[in-house]
Amino acid sequence: MLGLVLLYVGAVLFVNGIWLLGHIQNREVAIINVFTGLVGLIVAIFSVAQGDLDSVQLAAYVLLFAFTYLWVAYNQGIAADGAGLGWYCLFVAVTAVPVSILTLSAVVEVFDLWLGLNWAGWAVLWFTYFLLLALKKPLTRFAAYLTLLLSIVTAWLPGFLVLNGII
Repeated sequence: MLGLVLLYVGAVLFVNGIWLLGHIQNREVAIINVFTGLVGLIVAIFSVAQGDLDSVQLAAYVLLFAFTYLWVAYNQGIAADGAGLGWYCLFVAVTAVPVSILTLSAVVEVFDLWLGLNWAGWAVLWFTYFLLLALKKPLTRFAAYLTLLLSIVTAWLPGFLVLNGII
């Protein structure tokens, strides 16, 4: 299920990065956010049904991001300024830091290292969203390019590689 989630997270982050650069209209970006949020929600439900700690942990972490995408879509529908979402992004960023540290402290193989570094990247990205949305810092272009970069290296490419049995 990891490859599935990562592939669509890559897609949504890529489209959101293009949107942040002003190349996509606000309402148009909602559909990929709803779709990816629902994919994450469904994967999380199936993971929780497994009942073991690792599956529940996966569900909790997937939901951190799935909820973000659903909230982005909701904000487009109601034309919100995103301040509430920004504060939620701070929560995600603060959660991602210890996940990164724990993952990096238990590296057994290259995949673990990659995952720990991804969590660090996601912490920085979601903190950037907090600064942009909640504190209204002028970071839109920076956030856009960081989103585009991380869409490829932390989500789309690894998702593609996992789905094709390469990693």
